[in-house]
Amino acid sequence: MTNNNIILVDEFDREIGTAEKMAVHRTGRLHRAFSILIFNCQGEMLLQKRARGKYHGGGLWTNACCSHPRTGMPIRREARRRLFEEMGIRCELKEIFSFTYRAEFDNGLVENEYDHVFLGTSDAEPQPDPAEAEDWRRVGLKELRAEMAREPERFTPWFRIIMEKLGGA
Repeated sequence: MTNNNIILVDEFDREIGTAEKMAVHRTGRLHRAFSILIFNCQGEMLLQKRARGKYHGGGLWTNACCSHPRTGMPIRREARRRLFEEMGIRCELKEIFSFTYRAEFDNGLVENEYDHVFLGTSDAEPQPDPAEAEDWRRVGLKELRAEMAREPERFTPWFRIIMEKLGGA
């Protein structure tokens, strides 16, 4: 992202301005984001392990891709763009729900996001950008839920909420 500004929103996801990404994460202002879930034809979910150098959540497992849309761009288009940039995957995406959450990290940064969750299907072999993801895997939902129940601290806060919202899906 050449422009490091992200979209600030109100509690109804109405755009109220933009601000520099790290300043937003230091102050915890509500901003627009998206998370992408990718399943293969066997029903396994693609996970990425966030690169250790990320500004927060490094080394944690999460959904296939998560990011912030650029200003003035349709969010689904931005989600497709970032999925390719982060994981080397192209597929159709459909928004399935959105939610807000707030998470504070040990390094003092805060995520306060209005998160749009997209769903896609792909059997493609991921080609992750090492600056974004240090590892990846596919896992069945039953196994994933058991792992998350045993060791929730190994997963990003937003991904734990997404999995709760998915329920029995």
